[in-house]
Amino acid sequence: MSHFTTISMQIRDVEALRLAVSELGLSLLHDAMARGYSSNRIPGNYVIQLKGPYDIALNTNGDGSYGLTTDWWGGHVEREVGANFGRLLQLYGVHKTTIEARKRGHFARRQPQKDGSIRLTIGGVA
Repeated sequence: MSHFTTISMQIRDVEALRLAVSELGLSLLHDAMARGYSSNRIPGNYVIQLKGPYDIALNTNGDGSYGLTTDWWGGHVEREVGANFGRLLQLYGVHKTTIEARKRGHFARRQPQKDGSIRLTIGGVA
């Protein structure tokens, strides 16, 4: 029985994803297999290799975004990337926004908040 669950996300920028994954201390592999419960494996256009026994596969949706597929059993994935990919998606958003701001000649400043959120300030010309 498969334990894998897919969630469609608006992840479109692989470089921003790579930066977020790296900040979490993880690796982003291209054209790899993601590990799941027991010996279950699924292919991914990209795979976020986690430290625990499971990984996250990313495969393209029809609109060019990526769906994230993982095995949530046992809380292994949640501990590394947050509930419903929360920490991963937060960092992806920060990196994507920073990349876009810099392309437009602006600066972006990050300030971690006590509640775990990140305050991102975009300003004038960098």
